[in-house]
Amino acid sequence: MAIQRLSAEAVVDRALAQLDGKIVMALPLALGKPNRLVNAFYQRAKADRAIRLDIVTALSLDIPEPGHWLEGRMAGPFLERHFGADYPRLDYLRDLAGDSVPDNIRIIEFYFQSGAALGHARRQRHYISSNYTHVARDLVDRGVNLTLQLVAGPIDGRLSLSCNPDVSLDLRRRLDAVADRPCFNIGQLHPDLPFMAGDAIVDPDFFDLLIDTDPDQRLFALPRMAVQAQDHAVGFHASRLVADAGTLQIGIGSLSDALIHSLILRHRDNDRYRALLADLAPAPCALDEHEPFRTGLYGASELFMDAFMHLYQAGILTREVFDDLDLQQRANAGEALEAGGSGVLMDGGFFLGSADFYEFLRTLDASERPRFRMHGVGRMNQLYGGNEALETAQRRHARFINTCMMVTATGAAVSDGLADHQVVSGVGGQYNFVAMAHAMDDGRSILMLRAVRESDGRRQSNIVWEYPHTTIPRHLRDLVVTEYGVADLRGRTDEECIQALVAIMDAEFQEELVERAKSAGKLARDWQIPAAARRNTPEQIDRVFAPPTFPRWPFGSDFTEVELRLIPALQQLKTWSRRRWSLIAALARGRPQQFPEALARLGLERPETLRERVYARLLAAALASSEAG
Repeated sequence: MAIQRLSAEAVVDRALAQLDGKIVMALPLALGKPNRLVNAFYQRAKADRAIRLDIVTALSLDIPEPGHWLEGRMAGPFLERHFGADYPRLDYLRDLAGDSVPDNIRIIEFYFQSGAALGHARRQRHYISSNYTHVARDLVDRGVNLTLQLVAGPIDGRLSLSCNPDVSLDLRRRLDAVADRPCFNIGQLHPDLPFMAGDAIVDPDFFDLLIDTDPDQRLFALPRMAVQAQDHAVGFHASRLVADAGTLQIGIGSLSDALIHSLILRHRDNDRYRALLADLAPAPCALDEHEPFRTGLYGASELFMDAFMHLYQAGILTREVFDDLDLQQRANAGEALEAGGSGVLMDGGFFLGSADFYEFLRTLDASERPRFRMHGVGRMNQLYGGNEALETAQRRHARFINTCMMVTATGAAVSDGLADHQVVSGVGGQYNFVAMAHAMDDGRSILMLRAVRESDGRRQSNIVWEYPHTTIPRHLRDLVVTEYGVADLRGRTDEECIQALVAIMDAEFQEELVERAKSAGKLARDWQIPAAARRNTPEQIDRVFAPPTFPRWPFGSDFTEVELRLIPALQQLKTWSRRRWSLIAALARGRPQQFPEALARLGLERPETLRERVYARLLAAALASSEAG
């Protein structure tokens, strides 16, 4: 197929000529959206109400918009530095935020950026609750007839779906199986997308139109996250469960970053790791492994991100897999193979991460690139499709590690929504991986969560008696990890599950849960909370999981040193704002002259208005408080 250089408007004209005025557009989740093309279709439909446009997608990435003017001064320079001065935001996200999407257009989503859709009625109404592996099926059922996607290449006449073969490959397979269901597929080359191996490599005729017009779109890089002591504690306990010579799947976020930091600590500084274990003296688990990695791990995850890069660079992502059952079984048996050094280390469904991660993928050499592959989620997230024996052998000792928001007393998990059915994020692939763990003899599902959260200045337990809906049903309960340890729930009675969860919940909330359980007949009346569990307090976590062993930014930061000082101060200021007397006290003790550089970063070194003078004093007090703490 000839690669064409067309304007966005010309692409819209070409597509509309193929369609009948009713467009069902499927977009890749996250990184693979060609934003300027998407905006051109959206604006055309806004201008011509005769066009019916449904956009079906997930994880629409957007640059955060500061609320308070002081946050704007903090964020502005960082956002421009990180995303560029003219990153093409998605127009439909702006209109969704303002509830101004016209009636001839619907934005239908199956996964949100966490919390982004809370309180937005239109987005909540148009949410599809669907397992990731079912998305391609649902797209076909909704009548998809247009796809847009960023791609990499060409190399040797072929393209790579790069960051997003996840749904695209499964959708193409399903569409090819349906007669008389044409779909106009548009690919746009992006010069910075890494050319990824595996099933992601396709011929140019995968697309009906392929353009190389500059997308003028910097790859959306996620800012690296801070990791709190509480997160480090969760990750540390989860690291005990990862089997050498095994397989790892993880999600994204600070809990996953904490897990990776502890895995690297276990591997590189095992004496220190064991000393921490001795200090904590957690209840043992049958899966506990505390040794450094000798064979290493293989990554098999729908999401490929920075964590796997860090494991590779630390010498942990080293277990090779092969697409030959006999060879794989011999490798699992520990035989020395002639093919050693040419096996695959990582298989993923989509990728998303930091700018450093994208650079790592772009600069893989010719020998490394085939060892990091991308596939459809139909292959990554389940054991169906005729290759179950091979995929099970590859994924031996699998640990499918994901996060959730809450766990009920009998082991059901809440991961995607709130009690009033407001969706926080989505199901994604979590259910798939939990079910896969139960389908494998040596696979385990591990759900990480913080035992407590703070809301409106109050601490609340994330281990609860009940919740109106759940993401993972209790019959699929398995391993649950909090900052206080590990609860192994698989194959346990309800009473045993409650006892195990009480042992890893915060001491403040244990009595209430135990009383509910006893009243419901789920705990024996004479059962007592173990003495060790009564020591589950934040003070214990802060004592053990402190810098320098557990740094706030274990993998570096995208902020400057001054910005890193300002972040906790602004958080402190926000906390004080909930209490009038706290603000008055802060105003009285603030000394702006002590922090000239930090105040200059926010344009408050020479405040000109009363408001600026007040905030300069408040911020100075917050800086003093955060740096003293």
